[in-house]
Order: sequence, then structure tokens, then C-alpha cells
Amino acid sequence: MADLAQDKWKEQLSKDHNAQILDVRTDEEVEDGIIPEALCIDIYLGQDFIDQIENLDKSKNYYIYCRSGGRSAQACAIMNQLGFENTYNLLGGFDDWEGETTCD
Repeated sequence: MADLAQDKWKEQLSKDHNAQILDVRTDEEVEDGIIPEALCIDIYLGQDFIDQIENLDKSKNYYIYCRSGGRSAQACAIMNQLGFENTYNLLGGFDDWEGETTCD
């Protein structure tokens, strides 16, 4: 896991052809918008979150965010324990995001 500031996260993501963005916020938070092309899996789903994560492609590089950066750091740690090698946490999360967003 690596914690990346927004500019580094965006720069690295733009050059990564094996990237998947992962939003771990709640459905209510997602209603405020998402980073384009993000896959949404609520970390508060507990075992269901883990089950959904285990179905993801472990060879991809995951760029993970939540509202402020705390839950996404937890998601990175969980994913690393499950065998995902490349997880990147967005410091400051969606609250500090200055890039493009879309409504899901």
C-alpha cells in the first residue's frame, strides 16, 4: 500500500494501463458523485465487502478512495492481506478531490 497525495495519485493513475479505481464509500456518499470509472464497494458491508473484493482481479493496480482517506487506507490493508500487491490510497479522499466527478 502507498499513500499518495492527489497530484501524485492522478499522475500515476493517468500513466497506469492496468488501473482500477475503487470507491469504498457508502451508497449515500456515492450519491454526491464519484471519480469517473470508479467501481463502488462499500467497506461497511463487512464480509460482503471482503467477498466482493476477493472476486476482483489481483493483477490490477487499485487506486482507492473514500470520503477523507481513512477507510480507503483500511481497504488497502485488507486488500494487501488478501493478496493484492498494488494498492494506492488517495490522501484527503473525495472531500479534497479537485478532479473530474460524475453522478452514478
